[in-house]
Amino acid sequence: FDPRHYLGTHCYGFPKTGPHRLRFLLESVKDLRETLKKRGSTLVVRKGKPEDVVHDLITQLGSVSAVAFHEEVREIL
Repeated sequence: FDPRHYLGTHCYGFPKTGPHRLRFLLESVKDLRETLKKRGSTLVVRKGKPEDVVHDLITQLGSVSAVAFHEEVREIL
């Protein structure tokens, strides 16, 4: 979870993630983790800036050969 997603937007000051969306996200992640666990896998969940969290995970794991990600689409005003 990137803390920057829970701050106001830079244009209008509205929260990017309100309480209802946050609850949905948390419940979805919990359900995904439980589903993966039933299938013998797991889900790593971290809070922090992705560029820092991913770097730390790679360092911890030590044998990472690839990392895939997507970037948030931003509106151009």
